[in-house]
Amino acid sequence: MLLRLGIDLGGTKMEIIALDDSGRELARRRMPTPQGDYRGTLKAIAQLVAATENDLGERGTIGIGTPGALSRRTGLLKNSNSTCMNGQPVKGHLEELLDREIRIANDANCFALSEAVDGAGIGAETVFGVILGTGCGGGVVVNRHVLTGINAIAGEWGHNPLPLPTADDLPLPDCFCGKRGCNELYISGTGLARDHLKVTGESASAEAIVARSQWNDLNCEASLQRYEERLARALAYVINIIDPDVVVLGGGMSNVERLYENVPRLWTRSIVSDFVDTRLLRNVHGDSSGVRGAAWLWGSGDSRRNRR
Repeated sequence: MLLRLGIDLGGTKMEIIALDDSGRELARRRMPTPQGDYRGTLKAIAQLVAATENDLGERGTIGIGTPGALSRRTGLLKNSNSTCMNGQPVKGHLEELLDREIRIANDANCFALSEAVDGAGIGAETVFGVILGTGCGGGVVVNRHVLTGINAIAGEWGHNPLPLPTADDLPLPDCFCGKRGCNELYISGTGLARDHLKVTGESASAEAIVARSQWNDLNCEASLQRYEERLARALAYVINIIDPDVVVLGGGMSNVERLYENVPRLWTRSIVSDFVDTRLLRNVHGDSSGVRGAAWLWGSGDSRRNRR
């Protein structure tokens, strides 16, 4: 049996999971991420691995998912929300500490891989995985291979500009990335709340807006309709480029059931095809998709570009 260990390295917590060949969960544990402590974070990862392997009595492969990515030029980590990890040779240091090769991928790529291997996209050739939460991330998996790209940004559609802005979308808001009008500012859960405040003057969470739309609150219903139309536009451009079999949603907005009927109906307006068979599906593994995808970086047919 090949023991696969996956680690989800978050800004506040880290989690490890152990999977067998079939994807059955054998063990799971989590601990707080040491704040602002690079060496402490590496040590904590090593402790999770050692404890899990001791419990199972077996040595495993190790994959790590992080909000950042390894720079293709330098091999250093970039864009992680554990900011002390940025600019560091994380892969090399961990391989030395753990005495084996490891694989590191962006957390959205891990989400997409998990759902492609044994989740909502199982059996599909091309899967586009989308995380719609506080921010907006994406990953592409083809035949169970994660596409990383020459710049390590494949699938990162959150900081593409929202396609064909309408009067309702203007003025284009500034994004922390330095650009304006990014998808993330409109189609994340935070983006829904921002738009609702802009139009109505009322501060409300995405969850509250969705709930109140079901109670015939006309302002919340209008905000959710704008959100659906924007999400449809943004996804249509992805479909026009990579033509995926399946789009899988994750993050808090993936729990909004009406999206799965309304968005495919709307995206046909912007897709250049006489028919659209791409399916929009809710994730199967929920919050576990990221850590499971990290484990599947071994033995799933991961992209060779991940093996820096």
